[in-house]
Amino acid sequence: MKTEILSPADVKEAVDIIFNDGTVALPTETVWGICANGLSEAAIAAVYEAKGRPETKPMSLFVSDMDMAEKLCADIPAGAYALAEAFWPGPLTMVLKKKEIVPDVLTAWGKTVGLRCPESSLALALVRMTGLPLTGTSANLSGEPNAESFDEVISCFDGKLNAVFRDDAPCGGLPSTVVDMTGDEPKILRQGGITERDILAVLKENTELWSLG
Repeated sequence: MKTEILSPADVKEAVDIIFNDGTVALPTETVWGICANGLSEAAIAAVYEAKGRPETKPMSLFVSDMDMAEKLCADIPAGAYALAEAFWPGPLTMVLKKKEIVPDVLTAWGKTVGLRCPESSLALALVRMTGLPLTGTSANLSGEPNAESFDEVISCFDGKLNAVFRDDAPCGGLPSTVVDMTGDEPKILRQGGITERDILAVLKENTELWSLG
């Protein structure tokens, strides 16, 4: 496989790659990520293969907004809408109950899926232009540290991904905060760019939002 090097102006080319079940690496406001069609089992399998990631480890999805989230998830609690309004686009991943439209291979055959609306203009443009949820997994080989630069991504994935955007600007560095919204109360699964205090402050503004059952 030949890995194409794209400039930020080559978004249309990246869209075509994604429509053809290809894989694209790009910087986000958190870390470098790999985007592919999150509804295509073939595209998802290509991401797992490129990363050497075990299929027992689920991946999250980039979405454009809560309207797209509603097409992918069921029983979305009111608190999730409040958090999305406060922190999307941004470094917040919410774990919600998935619908059948989300391939089981993406979620390691689990019943939930993590969703994030990226603040990165490039990542968000790809989601909006394709109209698809895209894989939002980090651009690193499984078990290795997150790539911090274009050079590191190319070093890891040249010949393994269809395309990589060239961007010398540093990423935010911190991964997204992951919040499980499927239980009676929210549960922080990973602390990242948004603090637990910030999340709880939004939910506690209204006791109805704090009750998630």
